[in-house]
Amino acid sequence: MDDATHTALHRSQVIDLTTTGRRTGQPRRIEIFLHDKDGLLFITGMPRADRTRDWIHNIGADPRVVVHLKRSLVADLPATARVITEPQERQPLIEAAATRWGRTDVATMLEHSPLIVLTVDGDTHGHPTPL
Repeated sequence: MDDATHTALHRSQVIDLTTTGRRTGQPRRIEIFLHDKDGLLFITGMPRADRTRDWIHNIGADPRVVVHLKRSLVADLPATARVITEPQERQPLIEAAATRWGRTDVATMLEHSPLIVLTVDGDTHGHPTPL
């Protein structure tokens, strides 16, 4: 991965994320916010206690995804997603997202927000290994 792509990737931003449908095997593309905390890429969402998002189910079935950068640089980057369920691992990432969004319901987000960490293929420019 070149420096321009690495720089664009590690800027918190709106991206598209493609997962593979767990039932259909078809690509499923959503628009979502990509966060960067100290070089660690992650995606979370608003808390919902009533259901788990389809994209989380899809990642549980097949962790291979594509990150589509579309702002300062356009690129389709294959990646691997890992669903984060352990409270101690979730806490710093959920807190970072809550701060970025100006939310004060961190406890609710910890309990009910989806959370994945992304490892983008070829992104070896010295960022930390995922938690």
